Amino acid sequence: MQRELLPLHFLNKGGNNAVMQTMKTVYDWTYKVVMFICKILLIADILVVCFTVLGRYVSFIPDPTWTEEITLTLMSYMAVLSGALAIRRGAHIRMTSFDRYLPKKMINVLDILADIGVIVLAYIMIVEGFKFANGIGAKGFYPSLPWLSKKVMYMPVPVAGIAMILFEIESIILNFMKLFGKQTYETKEASLEEQVAEGGN
Repeated sequence: MQRELLPLHFLNKGGNNAVMQTMKTVYDWTYKVVMFICKILLIADILVVCFTVLGRYVSFIPDPTWTEEITLTLMSYMAVLSGALAIRRGAHIRMTSFDRYLPKKMINVLDILADIGVIVLAYIMIVEGFKFANGIGAKGFYPSLPWLSKKVMYMPVPVAGIAMILFEIESIILNFMKLFGKQTYETKEASLEEQVAEGGN
């Protein structure tokens, strides 16, 4: 069954509804665009790998040397972008053993601290990633593709940082709203039971 984001459900009074609706719409579309890019990268990765396998076992199909490097590069981009998507879904591994014993506000504060920590990490990834890409990466080239700079190989790190900050901004805004008792929309994946219930309605 396909996973979908939970529907919008907030009860704020005043003009907050329009702002929240706009923010959710923008982030929903951003999520879909990044997801589409990940799918394209996965398809390209599969095609390159299939071409490599056929080239090794079918005599009339060439077996170029660049396929392994391109496969790893595509996989790197796909991995970091999908990791950023997991931030919005709340799908990363986390410790929740004490959540049932802690006050909700305390959990919100801890979530905000976690968001800040991820933003700091993402900022370091952007700064250091661009430094390596424009430094070491710009000086080398792919052995099998002499015209392609290794800068491309280092770019997934800052790209991941940008995507992480993008989705963490939404997360930290929603966590602050929850901390102050305001209703927000959900971005986590619906459980199997919730999806079944929605399908029956």
